[in-house]
Amino acid sequence: MNPLTDAAHADGQQAVLTPVAQDLRAFNTLGLASHTHAFVEIDDAAQLPALAQLAREYPGLLVLGGGSNMVLPSQVNMLVAHMRLRGIRLLDTTADHLLIEAAAGERWHEVVAHTIAQGWPGLENLALIPGQTGAAPVQNIGAYGVELKDRFDSVVAYDLHEESWVEMDHAACAFAYRDSIFKHHPGRWIITAVRFRLPRAWAPVLDYPDLQRHSALAAAREAGNVTAQQIFDAVCEIRIRKLPDPAVLGNAGSFFKNPIVDAATHIKLAAEHTGLVAYPQADGNVKLAAGWLIDQCGWKGKALGRAGVHAAQALVLVNLGGSSAADIMALARAIQADVMTKFGVVLEPEPIVVT
Repeated sequence: MNPLTDAAHADGQQAVLTPVAQDLRAFNTLGLASHTHAFVEIDDAAQLPALAQLAREYPGLLVLGGGSNMVLPSQVNMLVAHMRLRGIRLLDTTADHLLIEAAAGERWHEVVAHTIAQGWPGLENLALIPGQTGAAPVQNIGAYGVELKDRFDSVVAYDLHEESWVEMDHAACAFAYRDSIFKHHPGRWIITAVRFRLPRAWAPVLDYPDLQRHSALAAAREAGNVTAQQIFDAVCEIRIRKLPDPAVLGNAGSFFKNPIVDAATHIKLAAEHTGLVAYPQADGNVKLAAGWLIDQCGWKGKALGRAGVHAAQALVLVNLGGSSAADIMALARAIQADVMTKFGVVLEPEPIVVT
């Protein structure tokens, strides 16, 4: 049986899942102490009908991949399903695009690296984002000028409400900035595979300031021969320099979304705050750099109890050792309050806060 989508058509005896107790500290990149009494691992898509039946016995279902975008409480009372589905394949080739499918349990960075190695460019700006592939559409991950929705074709998912397999296209996923339909209906769809439509007529995306300032890319751009591998390498270098390794210092990457304001608000803020970092959007609104706002409030490198703000990147909240979800969220609320007081701007967390 193919571990990706063929399981959607599988017949035969239904799998049996037996929940066990599990320490979840290793299943979230913040490294928060967390525990569940009901944990199962999904390594075959044919197990999902059994998971749907089992989930009826619990107050909810939490699907965990790499846990890179979650804040877990000390006790998770839901059924927790850890996705281990693996596989990457080329589904189709046309004159215009390549259609690539990756299983939900594949580490996202390894998928990006694999596509580049195979000569399938298009995902290179999204290199080194932590987590698993199944979580990428949930968050509509994005970095360095590219969002997942820009390369997205569809997902294969199991609808727990209907207990049936579905394929959801771009419109069905309702993508927005760090948002999708999956965030608004948690526990309904379990994504088993993600499909990407990569353009055959590839063009580098180099508009992001960090990429424009990168010396190796600048030289390649001047020579007119920028490659996807060069962008991949540059993005990895920049991310390593700016963001802490979760294996060394627990974190969930960027903790807050960059707030979007209207043009009039931007003009007012720019007049009041010299050096305001902002990016005009196609719809006339303006995206503000949340890290800059937090830095201006004096939080960079500071701590509140056992949670802190990374010294090199104010957008990253870190576990200083023994942090709980309560510690992280207390720090987040303090930062939000200060940004609101100083700038009148609302900061929204990026991670899913499990309650």
